[in-house]
Amino acid sequence: MRFPTNLATLACSTLLAAPSALALTLDLSSQDSIKSAASTVAYGMMKYYAGNQTGQIPGLLPGPYYWWEAGAMFGSLIDYWYYTGDTSYNDVTTQAMLFQVGPDVNFMPPNQSKSLGNDDQAFWGLAAMSAAEAKFPDPPEGKPQWLALAQAVFNSQALRWDTASCGGGLKWQIFTFNNGYNYKNTISNGCFFNLAARLAAYTDNQTYSEWAEKTWDWSVAIGLMSDNYMFYDGTDDNINCTELNHIQWSYNAGVYLLGAANMWKITGSEVWRNRTQAIWNSCNVFFTGAGDVKQIMYEVACEPGGNCNTDQLSFKAYLSRWMAASTKVAPWLYDQMQPYFEASAMAAAQSCSGGEDGVTCGTRWYVSGWDNTWGVGQQMSALEIIQSNLITQVEGPVSNSTGGTSKGDPSAGTGGDINPTDPPDNITTGDKAGAGIITAIILVGLLGGAWWMIA
Repeated sequence: MRFPTNLATLACSTLLAAPSALALTLDLSSQDSIKSAASTVAYGMMKYYAGNQTGQIPGLLPGPYYWWEAGAMFGSLIDYWYYTGDTSYNDVTTQAMLFQVGPDVNFMPPNQSKSLGNDDQAFWGLAAMSAAEAKFPDPPEGKPQWLALAQAVFNSQALRWDTASCGGGLKWQIFTFNNGYNYKNTISNGCFFNLAARLAAYTDNQTYSEWAEKTWDWSVAIGLMSDNYMFYDGTDDNINCTELNHIQWSYNAGVYLLGAANMWKITGSEVWRNRTQAIWNSCNVFFTGAGDVKQIMYEVACEPGGNCNTDQLSFKAYLSRWMAASTKVAPWLYDQMQPYFEASAMAAAQSCSGGEDGVTCGTRWYVSGWDNTWGVGQQMSALEIIQSNLITQVEGPVSNSTGGTSKGDPSAGTGGDINPTDPPDNITTGDKAGAGIITAIILVGLLGGAWWMIA
């Protein structure tokens, strides 16, 4: 993932062209109302996407959005179908997902090499995993299948587990010439843990469980997760991961939450139940509100200062997504989470009152009305929290033994991984130089205390 300028400054003529309409309405006691609200928000999100139009590239969002966020967006549309049954976006989702698989069929398209991190690849793989679990319509015969794609991402990343420093872990970046190659970040390792746990639950293959355990243990040993289950951003292998960037992002907690919940489902172990519960308890840092009732989700590291960048504006979507999914594999979480789903959804809905269409969603749900920001991240975050209120109306994730139809390939992705030091033809000297600059910045931040961290 990359961090370009805040999208709030981006003019969006297509968004503001629609005629005036009433603000978004949401009645959580009515499934029809929830579905209608989700439909409105999803429609607003897809105004940004032109990949299904003549002459455009399927699966890509326009700038300033990076490739990974498109994968995350299609994951939200898989969720949308899962919750609502509305097939409106199924074809465009399948088209985009299959177009971006790359020549080695593991979501590594060469034209994304200049910004391709392990977390970027993983978000597309996690979308494929969700498709397999939800029985999203399988691709045509002869095309890559959802489960095999998730396995290909997992396998290609397992080959990159790096024991040359820090005792293991995945680097943020795949290629040596990319910004942050020496950074071992929590979201990359968390996505790998999440994917391993879910593949274990789907396939009943012990190897995936072992990788999930290994990744969890490494995350704890390095300190990416604190003793009280706070998740920090990452660390630098230039200093053998001896210092941490202590900033906290909501999606880091969410990605480990769902992975831990799946490990509890697989093992029935009190250890994993306690870990899952402790992660949820630690998520209170990502909720705010008036008085003692703090149940409205917010991005604590950037929303209060109004300095969330384009990537960060979407992070609430993933905490919402993974919280809801966790309740299907660890049902005892639902009663604890339900008030947060409801309060955050109502807050998000009232923020969807901007733009000339009257239903454009904002960033800060805890303020009254629209906050004059807009974008894919805002729409996706509102969509995921609103449709999460339908979680009790859908079945839990399927597996090979409980009705799953997606075809797998345990060896997918093991034969075509790119050498991390071998640049594609379109990488320039300037692109390579940038990696050293960003690594130096990260290192200075770690050693200097990083004034922008949140403990």
